[in-house]
Amino acid sequence: MNEDLLDLTAMVLESSPVGEYDRRVVLLTRERGRISCFAPGARRQGSSIMAACLPFCFGNYKLRQGRSSNRLVEANIRTFFNKLREDMEATCYASYFAEVLKYITRENNDEAALLLLAYQSFKALESERIPRRLIRAVFEIRTLVIEGEFLPPLEADGFSPAAIQAVDHIARSQIRTLYTFAVNESVLLELEHIASVSMGRSLNHKFESLDILKVLLQ
Repeated sequence: MNEDLLDLTAMVLESSPVGEYDRRVVLLTRERGRISCFAPGARRQGSSIMAACLPFCFGNYKLRQGRSSNRLVEANIRTFFNKLREDMEATCYASYFAEVLKYITRENNDEAALLLLAYQSFKALESERIPRRLIRAVFEIRTLVIEGEFLPPLEADGFSPAAIQAVDHIARSQIRTLYTFAVNESVLLELEHIASVSMGRSLNHKFESLDILKVLLQ
């Protein structure tokens, strides 16, 4: 009987070693929001779930529910996002996005929109067709929109019509079409400012991966 088996569509937000051979994995799932699980033997050579515990992996995860913890028993990965782990800058951006998502999501919440945003943002980071600074601004603004924490900028606040139009696109577009536009440097600077101020006002949290990213980009 598999009554206690969860079948989840999920992305790995965090993976950390436990003991000599195991891992603790934090997943963002479509069905159960953010959920943690124990992956026994995931660090053993030849483990069938070793690759599924890599950060940023996306696919189907099967967890067995226990009284005090969940146990990863099987996974079918659809997208590994290998490029994000091969490029240090891309790794830092993706790690920051994952840290934000881990901070704001909750177990048993409907986090489907944020899961899709993470997937599309990671695809954009891999494609290299859009500046990563813009990807970050888009991710931050749309995350706050989804959470109901975003206040749209106004021309009266000194922002250009182009920047306001770009923010409206970020806020209203389907997530699958978010990363299909370009802006000039001056508008990008405005978007970065809007995103940064909004994140500080709404979340007021120190993200360690962002500090690393800032050092890398100096």
